[in-house]
Amino acid sequence: MNRTLTISLLAASLAGCATSAPQLETEQTYQVEWIGERPLIDNSHLTITLGDDGRAYGNAGCNHWFAGYTLQGDKLSFSAAGSTRKMCAPALMEQEARFLESLSTVQRWDFSPTEQLRLWPAQGKPLRLWPESN
Repeated sequence: MNRTLTISLLAASLAGCATSAPQLETEQTYQVEWIGERPLIDNSHLTITLGDDGRAYGNAGCNHWFAGYTLQGDKLSFSAAGSTRKMCAPALMEQEARFLESLSTVQRWDFSPTEQLRLWPAQGKPLRLWPESN
């Protein structure tokens, strides 16, 4: 009886130490690190924030962008994104176009083993993001 009690207490204490899985948070800004198979251009800054109101927004590298989104469990989708219309260097504009196009193909999200947020299209590699420090 004493051994059973000891094992039960040990199991209960270990369960209390378990960490919960990371969750996709609204009102948290995530910084994009990769778009599909390509990393970002050095010193460019792309972000995604999912607002509590069903609107997503952020920086696309040159312009600010915005779109509606739907989040249900691990399913995530974005409506067609709009953006401001500032012009930047051609390489930044190309990267921005790839980013905005990739948003429209997102179907689900998950976290990698290193807790990096991944936004997955139907086919191909995901957008990879980290939470931005405040």
